[in-house]
Amino acid sequence: MNFWQFVVQNRAQVGELTLEHLWLVAASTVLAVLIGIPLGIWITRWPPANKPVLGIANVIQTIPSLALFGFLLPAPWIGARADRMAILALTLYALLPMIRNTYSGIKGVDPAIIEAGRGMGLTDWQLLLQVELPLALGVIISGVRVAAVISVGVATIAAAIGAGGLGEFIFRGLAMVDNSVILAGAIPAAAMALLADVGFGWLERKLSPHQIRQSAS
Repeated sequence: MNFWQFVVQNRAQVGELTLEHLWLVAASTVLAVLIGIPLGIWITRWPPANKPVLGIANVIQTIPSLALFGFLLPAPWIGARADRMAILALTLYALLPMIRNTYSGIKGVDPAIIEAGRGMGLTDWQLLLQVELPLALGVIISGVRVAAVISVGVATIAAAIGAGGLGEFIFRGLAMVDNSVILAGAIPAAAMALLADVGFGWLERKLSPHQIRQSAS
């Protein structure tokens, strides 16, 4: 049985596992945004926290995914369900690009623009919301782009702990030594990663300061 025959015959399951995979990626990416962006903003306001926060996020990235799932297994409530463990693990992996890009984007704003804002009487909070974040938005979206693509790839490993997703086909195909089954998981996952990369890349370009200025003119 070739790849297309397998997909056609198992289209309901392919669709179900694709939706499970999409749910794991979307939930973890949203959580990473809600945690990573505030952390990135915080370390721009309190520089002593810069190295510890980025250092911890870097260390998390070096932990193998299966090992991280194992560390989370004894955690109360989290370890009770595989999908919770998978979402938390994916969120942790996605934090580094979110924190780093938020920090870099805000720090990359021209100091002259910041001083001009202060001269106009803007408070630190107003500067952040009206000047720094809009100018850093393209870089921040780039972090979301990287985080989403990472999550799509790592989510395939989540099937090893029973969290579902397209990794189910990959692990099943490896056990059966069947390339058609492996491709039924790998190709939709690759397509999902490509779509996330292209979609967020387009959004990143649209929200870059240069593009915004061109649109305004």
